[in-house]
Amino acid sequence: MVPAALNFGVTPIEVKEVTYQAVAYLGVGRVFPFLKAANEVLEAQGVKLPLEGQATTTMDNRREQGTQTQVDIFGEGMRDFWQSGPEESRHINLWLADNCFGDYYTRTGLDYKQREMVTFCFLAAQGGCEPQLTSHAAANMRIGNDKTFLIRVVSNCLPFIGYPRSLNALRCVNAAAEQAKN
Repeated sequence: MVPAALNFGVTPIEVKEVTYQAVAYLGVGRVFPFLKAANEVLEAQGVKLPLEGQATTTMDNRREQGTQTQVDIFGEGMRDFWQSGPEESRHINLWLADNCFGDYYTRTGLDYKQREMVTFCFLAAQGGCEPQLTSHAAANMRIGNDKTFLIRVVSNCLPFIGYPRSLNALRCVNAAAEQAKN
């Protein structure tokens, strides 16, 4: 798919950013073979690696920047999410703020709307992530990827993820749209 994407105007940086974004949602073990394959395709196309770095945070500010990114995308209710939840599992909310949002979402190369659309696709393709899929459908709509756009995204994903996961994704889009009305 990478050669086709490049032929349709996707940049090498965008290819790599989508791949990096996948780590937060699919895990490094599942993404690593795709990173390797993407690098091989890019090199075969004459792209010099490594590409210019896209990171904008440091170890010292990634949590704060990640929290701000969560607020920008999901709303003010996320301001203190990183320190919420039961004591024994609160560290996962911290990791979500500093790693997922602080390390990945703050990178250049893709904007929030692109990152949220890609995240929506990752969650829909996995199945079993409907609570997160509904939240990210709502986030997509909140930042400008409206219901019609998300239905088109599901339609384009359908041949790759099948009808059951596509129907679940559509249900999540409709639930998020309904929640936005209330």
